[in-house]
Amino acid sequence: MFFLDREGEDLEIVTKIAPIILALIMLGLGLGLKLDDFKRIIKTPKDFIVGFISQLIILPLVAYLLIIILRTPPEIAIGVMIIAAAPGGVTSNIMTKFADGDVALSISLTAVISLLSIITVPLIIFTSANFLGITEISQNISMIGIALKMFLVVTVPVILGMIIRKLAENFVASKVGIFNKLNIVLFIIFFFAAFYEEKENIISFVMQAGLITLILNVLMMVIAYYIAKAFTSGVKQMRCIALECGLQNGTLAIFVSTQIFGSDILYAIPTAAYALIMYITGFIFIYFLRKSN
Repeated sequence: MFFLDREGEDLEIVTKIAPIILALIMLGLGLGLKLDDFKRIIKTPKDFIVGFISQLIILPLVAYLLIIILRTPPEIAIGVMIIAAAPGGVTSNIMTKFADGDVALSISLTAVISLLSIITVPLIIFTSANFLGITEISQNISMIGIALKMFLVVTVPVILGMIIRKLAENFVASKVGIFNKLNIVLFIIFFFAAFYEEKENIISFVMQAGLITLILNVLMMVIAYYIAKAFTSGVKQMRCIALECGLQNGTLAIFVSTQIFGSDILYAIPTAAYALIMYITGFIFIYFLRKSN
């Protein structure tokens, strides 16, 4: 595979705005949450557990196996593990709705895995880095350090959003659709900021990380779909879990990358490639699902 030397090039704009955009997106997620979203897990645990295991265990394992099989260079490999460790994005809830999937389950998975991400993301990244023999991570930041930073921009905004919703239930509930749209707008702003800053390098990004991210994205949606088919309640849950495992929180992944490696662009390449790919494959996946009805 053809690889370009990108060492020393920076994502200065993205590095500065990533924490702000991510915090606002997570605030929007919190505004859309109710305690019922968590109670639902207790009432119907099987579907949630299948989605939880698919995203937090099977997805990183599939990513790691692909890295070994494709002999992926260390810098790209750790970037792939960062995106594989990221929770589902808010857009997965909206895409699940488009696919006529279980939106309530999607919201529950996104909420819980996002809150747990302050533990799971550093754990998956540092563990995989150890297996892959990548030492730069431990030299740059500790697992506790990245967890604390994630707590401030992920957990705190979600909790704050839930508190605001509790205090102004009727107003917030009537505006949930607007908050979801604002989240999409924020992601688009962030994506285009990254695109603008690195517009000359987009083709090289795809050349370097496009193959492994495309295989990971498509393969994981298919695997999750058939795991859900074997163990969940029905078709809506299958669609939800497949999309939840295919649409990751790219903003969070880039935030983690910049916190560990600073503004060095090399480690963020897989996230950029994945963000380009996942919406295309996601809509194609939804098209075939709806066509099969």
